Amino acid sequence: MASASKPYFSVWTLMAMVVGSMVGAGIFSLPQAFGRVTGPFGALIAWSIAGTGMLMLAFVFQTLSRRKPDLDTGIYAYAKAGFGNYLGFLSALGYWSAACLGNVSYFVLIKSTLGLFFPVFGDGNTIIAIFFSSVLLWIFHTLILRGVRGAAAVNTVVTFAKIIPILLFIVFVVGGFHADIFAANFWGGQDVSFNNVASQVRATMLVTVFVFVGIEGASVYSRYAQNRNDVGVATLVGFLGVLCLLALVTILSYGVMLRPDLAGLRNPSMAGVLEAVVGPWGAIFVSLGLLISVLGAYLSWVLLAAEILFSASKYETMPQFLSHENRNGVPSNALWLTNIVVQTFLILTLFTQYAFRMALELTSSMILIPYLLVAAYGLKLAWTGETYDRDPAGHRMDLVRASIALVYTAGLIYAAGAQHLLLSAVIYGPGSILYFIARHERSKAVFTPSELAMFATAILGAAVAIYAIATGLIAV
Repeated sequence: MASASKPYFSVWTLMAMVVGSMVGAGIFSLPQAFGRVTGPFGALIAWSIAGTGMLMLAFVFQTLSRRKPDLDTGIYAYAKAGFGNYLGFLSALGYWSAACLGNVSYFVLIKSTLGLFFPVFGDGNTIIAIFFSSVLLWIFHTLILRGVRGAAAVNTVVTFAKIIPILLFIVFVVGGFHADIFAANFWGGQDVSFNNVASQVRATMLVTVFVFVGIEGASVYSRYAQNRNDVGVATLVGFLGVLCLLALVTILSYGVMLRPDLAGLRNPSMAGVLEAVVGPWGAIFVSLGLLISVLGAYLSWVLLAAEILFSASKYETMPQFLSHENRNGVPSNALWLTNIVVQTFLILTLFTQYAFRMALELTSSMILIPYLLVAAYGLKLAWTGETYDRDPAGHRMDLVRASIALVYTAGLIYAAGAQHLLLSAVIYGPGSILYFIARHERSKAVFTPSELAMFATAILGAAVAIYAIATGLIAV
């Protein structure tokens, strides 16, 4: 079926894709997530490290969008261009899986929020909660099938709508800030030592990754950009704005409640913080803001997830059926597969005790490999000098930024630990069946020798992870 004429996005729409993707469930859970593991000092260090690392990654996306304008949907295409077909596939699979898991976390948090007022929803993983989440899932599915342009326009409106409650939260919390409470929380515990603070900072790393996921939103939609330079501008400006919001929400909350009380808050924990400042209506206000925010973020992420499958299929790394577009220009088969997987994960949340935390950590783990490969490709381009012979401006700075981004993303994988890598392998190993199908459809050899070794490692890791889950060594 012929596709509709391709829509084009302005820099503002692309920026809304970045902000809309990043500002979702994570920011509303920051007071509790940070309160569980660290105090203001550790949080300041964590945001400094994460902010610097992610800023360097944002610069890499900006540089690659300018130097490689022919590579659409950057996070996948960069991995393939730099390191071959299978790593390109793993990048696409990891990113898509992170998007699906992130969408599951959104639905869980929506129902957990409603559980504040309607106990039947519990913590977002009761049968009733999953039923209503499923209804929402397929309503959005129908909306998106009607056209990407319309869905992107809705996302832009929702993005502005959900920033307002967060800004008002910051204003109210500044008014209710107590310096003595902040001072009591400062070190995050009685043990004032470098090792203790370092341990606290490491424990925040997956949380910071989760809230920054979406920084690549404009890059994924680069094929729709009116001007390719807009991709880099949207990425950088969107990132800096969101970083300010994340840091303020985290740090200011330490001046309202003692750390043990923050750690014990029910998510969305921003609701508990604002309630402590202004009374019960604060919890209702934040809850309404969260519902708007999460529904908007879900819309962004389901668009991104379908787009990455569609583009990977166009570049012959995913099966051909995923490149189908309906009459509205929507990658409909990719959208169907995405939402079927989200539905499956939603059902699986019935069997995990901490559904939101598990979805958050798995989302962060799955995105680490794609981010690492983008940083590595940026470094490879600068190191080899490719494209710099005709445009040498900023060569040395690009080399430095890509190096820092690579060290940061590698450090995140280390901070995630072996358990999360093993859980990632459960998706990377079996998920490679899509790569087998794609290669056989095009009568191409499946693996090079080095790629075969990577596949064997993924399968072995998946087997170990499944055994560890079955024997209780890894708790879900």
